[in-house]
Amino acid sequence: MNRNRKERIKKICEELRRCLDELNEIHDEEEEYHDNIPENLQGSERAESSEGAIESLDNATESISEACDYLDAII
Repeated sequence: MNRNRKERIKKICEELRRCLDELNEIHDEEEEYHDNIPENLQGSERAESSEGAIESLDNATESISEACDYLDAII
C-alpha cells in the first residue's frame, strides 16, 4: 500500500479513536444513570431501555476498537 493511502487510513484511525473516546464517555454516563435507578424502578421500561443502550454501546465500542486494530495492522 502506498504512503498516501496509509496516511488516509491513519487519519481515519485517529477519528475512530476520538469517536471511541466519546462513546466510552456516553457509556459511562449511561451506566452511572442505570446504577442510580431506584430499586422500585429497576424493572421499569426506562431501566430496560438503559440496559439495552449500555449493551449496544458495549458492542459498538468493541467493534470500533477491533476495526482500529485491523487498520493499525496496515499502517
